[in-house]
Amino acid sequence: MQRLYDFLRRHPTGVDSFWAVLLFGMAMLQVAGSYNTTRERLIAAPTVFALCAVVSLRRRWTVPMLWLTVGTGAYQLATGSQPNLANLAMLVVLYTVAAGDVPRWISRTALGLGLLAAPVSGLRWGVDKNDAYADVFFILMLIVPFALAWVLGDSLRTRRAYYAQLIERNQRLEGERAAQAKIAVAAERARIARELHDVVAHNVSVMVVQADGAAYVMDVAPEQAKEALQTISGTGRQALAEMRRLLGVLRTGEPQESEDYVPQPDVEQIEVLVEQVRAAGLTVDFKVEGSPRPLPTGVELTAYRIVQEALTNTRKHGGPDAGASVRLVYFDDGLGLLVEDTGRGAAHELYEDGGADGAGHGLIGMRERVGMVGGTLDAGPRPGGGFRISALLPLKK
Repeated sequence: MQRLYDFLRRHPTGVDSFWAVLLFGMAMLQVAGSYNTTRERLIAAPTVFALCAVVSLRRRWTVPMLWLTVGTGAYQLATGSQPNLANLAMLVVLYTVAAGDVPRWISRTALGLGLLAAPVSGLRWGVDKNDAYADVFFILMLIVPFALAWVLGDSLRTRRAYYAQLIERNQRLEGERAAQAKIAVAAERARIARELHDVVAHNVSVMVVQADGAAYVMDVAPEQAKEALQTISGTGRQALAEMRRLLGVLRTGEPQESEDYVPQPDVEQIEVLVEQVRAAGLTVDFKVEGSPRPLPTGVELTAYRIVQEALTNTRKHGGPDAGASVRLVYFDDGLGLLVEDTGRGAAHELYEDGGADGAGHGLIGMRERVGMVGGTLDAGPRPGGGFRISALLPLKK
């Protein structure tokens, strides 16, 4: 049954032609039986042919078939050929025009002509010459089918337009969803880039310091050199593990159950980070104030990365005798971070331009991280020398 329905929808002209042939046969039988003279039959025959052609071709050439119907009606009025079954085509073409994709003025014109057809027909032929009320009633009854045909067609056109609008809106939403997915991918790539910057900058800096120290004491203190090499090895493995975790995010469809995919660092690991920096030769004072409590994941990662980047900058720009201090303060509604060093600091442009010193984007990355969690960041030289970074991160999830 569904195949038959699909076939009929694919061949609308064939379906209309079937009904046109059926209407033609019934109309010709009526003409042959109801008309009294051969002359009347010959005059009526062209109207049957024309109106059946209208039914057959109404969906292929809607507007031309409308004007053919109007011309046929004018021909009947001029020749006095009374209406027959073929005149049902007028209702069909009126419905088709109202439902079709034609200009609105043509649809309204067709409605006006359809409503006018009944009164004109009544005036031309009438029903009962002795009863005017019967004529009026008959004319009103003829107007109703024309009005209903147009209303049904216009309702169908409105439904089609609404359905097309829904399809267009769905396609637009799919496009917007695809655009949002691309934005999310870009944001994730930017996050991974920030993570990679922090991981590489910190761990490579530690490895360089340890390698320099090992080379310096290799001959006079082999044990210290051995410890430095072990620190380099451990730091390198840690860096590789974090980088694999980050790059694994970009690999779709691959399992990520390896032990190399370590969890993201949090606030508790800041103390481990400080110990690692101390082992690299930088004096760091670390204190926690307030009552530690669970923090949002984004806040914990941001706090860790800020401290990591700040200590890395101290080693890179602070000079040989620099020292640093790290303070974590738990407030009622936020986590405060204060990282200071006593070194000579970086060039003035490093903090004046937001951290874009041509060699890295450390401070820019800090500001982006803090902005993502709704916090504030202040970075710049401190009184008496050195550099200071302070941040306030909200604790609301």
